[in-house]
Amino acid sequence: MTMLKNYLKIAWRNLIKDRQFTFLNLVGLSTGLACALLIWLWIVDEKSVDKFNEKDSRLFQVMSNNKTETGTKTGEYTPGILAKALKEEIPEIEYSVPVLPASWFPYQAMFGDEKKHFKAGGSFVGRDYFDVFTVPFIAGDKKALFRDKMSIAISERLALKFYGTTQGIIGKTIKWDQQEFTGNYSITGIFKENPVNATEQFDVLLNYDLVPEKRTGLQSWDNSDPNTYVVLKPGTDVVKLNNKIRNFIHSKSETNRTTLLLIHFSDKYLHGNFENGVQAGGRIAYVRLFSVIAIFILIVACINFMNLSTAKAARRTKEVGIKKVVGASRGSLVLQYLSESLLMTFSSLFIAILLMQLLLPAFNNITGKQLTLLFDTKIVLAILGIAILTGLVAGSYPAFFLSAFTPSVVLKGTHKHSMGELWVRKGLVIFQFALSAIFIASVLIIYRQVDFIRSKNLGYERDHLIHFEIPLEMDSVKLNAAESFVRELSNIPGVVNASSYYHNLMGDHGAISGLEWPTKDPSANIEFANLEVGYNFLETAGIKLKEGRGFSANSNSRREIVFNEMAIQAMGLKDPIGKTIKFWGEEKEIVGVATDFNFESLYKQVKPCFFQVYSVMPNVLVKIKAGNEKQTIALIGKAYTNFNKGLVFDYRFLDQDYQALYISETRIGIMSRYFAGLAIIISCLGLFGLAAFSAQRRQKEIGIRKVVGASVTSVALLLSREFLLLVGVAILIAFPLVWWAMNGWLSGFAYRVTIGADIFVITAVAAMLITVITISFQSVRAALRNPVKSLRTE
Repeated sequence: MTMLKNYLKIAWRNLIKDRQFTFLNLVGLSTGLACALLIWLWIVDEKSVDKFNEKDSRLFQVMSNNKTETGTKTGEYTPGILAKALKEEIPEIEYSVPVLPASWFPYQAMFGDEKKHFKAGGSFVGRDYFDVFTVPFIAGDKKALFRDKMSIAISERLALKFYGTTQGIIGKTIKWDQQEFTGNYSITGIFKENPVNATEQFDVLLNYDLVPEKRTGLQSWDNSDPNTYVVLKPGTDVVKLNNKIRNFIHSKSETNRTTLLLIHFSDKYLHGNFENGVQAGGRIAYVRLFSVIAIFILIVACINFMNLSTAKAARRTKEVGIKKVVGASRGSLVLQYLSESLLMTFSSLFIAILLMQLLLPAFNNITGKQLTLLFDTKIVLAILGIAILTGLVAGSYPAFFLSAFTPSVVLKGTHKHSMGELWVRKGLVIFQFALSAIFIASVLIIYRQVDFIRSKNLGYERDHLIHFEIPLEMDSVKLNAAESFVRELSNIPGVVNASSYYHNLMGDHGAISGLEWPTKDPSANIEFANLEVGYNFLETAGIKLKEGRGFSANSNSRREIVFNEMAIQAMGLKDPIGKTIKFWGEEKEIVGVATDFNFESLYKQVKPCFFQVYSVMPNVLVKIKAGNEKQTIALIGKAYTNFNKGLVFDYRFLDQDYQALYISETRIGIMSRYFAGLAIIISCLGLFGLAAFSAQRRQKEIGIRKVVGASVTSVALLLSREFLLLVGVAILIAFPLVWWAMNGWLSGFAYRVTIGADIFVITAVAAMLITVITISFQSVRAALRNPVKSLRTE
């Protein structure tokens, strides 16, 4: 204990003695640790998404695979009767439940009574739901939901919002307003809403038994609407079970070739991408990316410590020699220098935690999360582990390097810096700046791709377009009123055009096959996206027509159909206008061909689609004139309130929704810029210290050069040349790695930028400029020093 106390006392004195060295290391290590810990918090949160269910290890989602002309497409929608059949026929399945999630419906339903009502997302769930998912109830009986089809359970949040309390609500009747499910429901329970790290959020649960009653198509094996989730019995071999159920649907319907695939439910968030029916990554790529960034930032901070410690070793050689002469072993010296490193690291850790607390609000704003640093046992052990590992890594090389000095050599003053020592230091500098160059180039490429996404011409207009929802009931009077409301919007001053539509404009539109047309190849299996829209939708959205016309505003419009270019090309139709196709047993006439436009994510290629028209749909799209948006929106809001008494006019701009579609990429780009900048700053701190050491080590040489006539510029260039050469080597190493890594990232986008030579030119110039700025102060300072003082220095 006394020995450890002495080690710490000596370590403290050495740190105080050389304040510049201590300051540079404290700043570098504390910044590196703060960055690594922030990234670690983000990674822990990402990996915890959907992990809250008690049966998480046995909870799986049933996915569907369908072969198409372009490969196998994986989706989450399954036949409505699949869940029941799986539970009855597959002994490995303990529970099975169908779910129509809140996100499945085109708009949120209305919850309330005649006095007040709110929008709320509701999911229709099967009888095994509470045995599959963990949903704590604070009032009522969860099983009561399935005793009556007109039962409803609501979240604590909705209960407080509507009633102001959670007491005395069970048994009350409330109206649920959503298409054919509209009616008066009895509240049978109040539940705690899903945690914030759940992918599916809802405020209402309803009995799934009502769904096939209202939509009889769900009782067919050829439909695909609800999600299906299962809990496997303990010890079940998932690989064998996947082989067993793969052709389960085909065994029920000979015409349905859909195959099934089980995936771990809580893995879907991070592993949500599929290629040819197999999971192929997803957000896990970003988790891995930032794991690597955190490790690299820590390594850069450790390299700074190593370089600065070995660089100043010349001042401590006599100390080492004297200690060895008086009997100090190499092991005790190693422990002493490691204690210095650990003392530095734990001092940096204290500063890093303070930095984290200051930066967490801004970091949460960037990431869109609600991260907090809670000092429970697990987190404290993790932080201490990171700090100890960092201290040992940072101090290992200096400790073994210093303790290896031979006493007789260092006391005689004949110790020379070995080539191995110099090459290790140079190698570490090269590694640091190779990482910096990789960060610079990668950030530039990410920024360009995100900017490309923001500015890409999608084939339709998204500026000055607002959209909002209107409740639709299957009542002819109310449908006519809704149709009149949408039609009258065009008469409001400042409104250019208005229409309605069904699905999210930028979401997944599903797939429909089975269309018949002249000259169709019987073996062709083309899947089309079905876009259901109101009159004037093409004109309102600014979708151009390559040929033909849009929909006519009369009773014949239900027989009209408009395809996009991709669909006409896939169908092999020549002169398509006027030709007839058969769809769901009905004949429709092709009246127009729309130019291709991106109606889904830019991760996907434009695929065949068609428009069919309905008198009114639940989503409204309004094009407004530029300049008087505020006044126009106020008038639209007034009309909306008159049409929907008591409802708040809740609208969104289409371009904002488009930006939100790529919010993950935007956030990743912002995080990358910040962490890359901090990594470069940490590298510069080390380079600054090394430049100071180099100038000190060569001060006599500089003095002699100045005496014989060397200029300040030539001396400054002399000191800078060595570091610029190392940075140049680092750049050459970094560029192939950047090309490989970023091409892999960009390949995930169907539409992407190319990596041009200018990226590498900008990176090289930036790296060199950063190096020159960092070392120029020390170089010029050494060059301006009086040569007499330099030559007198011992």
